[in-house]
Amino acid sequence: MTPLYARHQRTALAIATTVAAGALLATGLTTGTAAADSPPAGKPALAGAPVLLSAAARTSLIQEHQASAAETAGEIGLGAKEKLVVKDVVKDADGTVHTRYERTYDGLPVLGGDLVVHEPASGGARSVTKAVRTAVKLSSVKPGIAAGKAEKQALAAAKAAGSEKTEADSAPRKVVWAADGKPVLAYETVVGGLQEDGTPNELHVITDAATGEKLHEWQGVHTGTGKGLYSGTVTLGTYKSGTTYQLYDTARGGHKTYNLARGTSGTGTLFTDADDTWGTGTASSSSTDQTAAVDAAYGAQVTWDFYKNTFGRSGIRNDGKAAYSRVHYGNAYVNAFWSDSCFCMTYGDGSGNTHPLTSLDVAGHEMSHGVTSNTAGLNYSGESGGLNEATSDIFGTGAEFYAANSSDAGDYLIGEKININGDGTPLRYMDKPSKDGASKDYWSSNLGSVDVHYSSGPANHFFYLLAEGSGSKTINGVSYNSPTYNGSTVTGIGRAKALQIWYKALTTYFTSTTNYKAARTGTLNAASALYGSTSTEYKAVAAAWTAINVS
Repeated sequence: MTPLYARHQRTALAIATTVAAGALLATGLTTGTAAADSPPAGKPALAGAPVLLSAAARTSLIQEHQASAAETAGEIGLGAKEKLVVKDVVKDADGTVHTRYERTYDGLPVLGGDLVVHEPASGGARSVTKAVRTAVKLSSVKPGIAAGKAEKQALAAAKAAGSEKTEADSAPRKVVWAADGKPVLAYETVVGGLQEDGTPNELHVITDAATGEKLHEWQGVHTGTGKGLYSGTVTLGTYKSGTTYQLYDTARGGHKTYNLARGTSGTGTLFTDADDTWGTGTASSSSTDQTAAVDAAYGAQVTWDFYKNTFGRSGIRNDGKAAYSRVHYGNAYVNAFWSDSCFCMTYGDGSGNTHPLTSLDVAGHEMSHGVTSNTAGLNYSGESGGLNEATSDIFGTGAEFYAANSSDAGDYLIGEKININGDGTPLRYMDKPSKDGASKDYWSSNLGSVDVHYSSGPANHFFYLLAEGSGSKTINGVSYNSPTYNGSTVTGIGRAKALQIWYKALTTYFTSTTNYKAARTGTLNAASALYGSTSTEYKAVAAAWTAINVS
């Protein structure tokens, strides 16, 4: 679960999200199906751009690379006790294949052992991007402490963070913890219950299996036609079953929108309607109100279309299957969240149950946490956690611009519609992140100790500079003035190219432990693959990183 915003009184937070809900005639909008192994519709076939694989083609590639995983492990120098498990495969227009692997050691998952093998179509030398370079070698996989001790420690950590109804979701599992650089035998405990604001809890706690020392923790829940409260009149994908219409989008992987009706668990009830006209466009405290459902469904379909038509990605997991959405979670719950465990988006109704957190950029932000989880898997703490949050801000912004919705025009402001602050100001500003009073504009050596919602600032700033450049300007009626660390002038390459570079870096060059310096390398590699190492785009990426003090 990943929160959209941070609460100052705690370190591990739930992401707050809002999506505009509305009412409109739903006509079952469909999208064309792109051919397998083709670039996104209407996009130039850049050599390094990903192609849109059919489900069968993607499955075939995964099976092929899993079958040769043992050979690959040997070729890249892994030990006899190490095995590779294919997590994802990306194929570029020029035939280059990037295979993302998870790793095991003596049958145990290696957290921080992920890597990507890059194989050119020419059959030339393969290269590898590793989360951790250190070899995995343990003297024993027999723990020195009982699992119960690790569980108690995890429960204590959750309670200290404000968790209620706290209990372990399952018995601690043995793992190899490698993300800090030195592989050690450890226990991973996942704590359930509720966080302090009512968000479901999925706190992962890593305990050294020899000493009982807590090594790491992170939160697994990321908290961030009809007339929408924020999106206005929109066309929705619906399905007619008998004489009743369902909020079920068969054209986008089967996305469904459910009503929790103030509940906090389960799936809820699928939204239905007699005449296919949904919502009223105004807020209501009713637990059966359709307006929030319209915005949630609209946010899901825009996010699906954005990823498919911009990057050739078919759904959050790139497998052609949709997540689902739940609205009316809890009572006056001022948050929204993405959860990998249910593979779903959930929205609260906000203050007084009349301010649903269903705005378009929030929906795109939260569902992009799912994309990150299924690609680079950036650890949700330290610098990698800031990059994780920034990735969701970047793609949430991209989805908002993609929608071209006059009721919620694209901008470089995050959460400007939901008014979480109560004074009409957005949660975050990408042109000058420090305007929110907490985010950082530039990288510094202590950035990794800052809450991830604020350590995301430099990466958001990098993206804005890469897309739009430095200095003052007005875009869609919003004024921006972006500074640089070194007083340099940065010329932007446009949002479309900046998005392509960040997406390629995320899906083929970032790993779970990527920090800001590694992100610079990854985006330069991405720019080189897409546009060439002597291109204007490559030079702009370097200049934008320098402008936020990353070199």
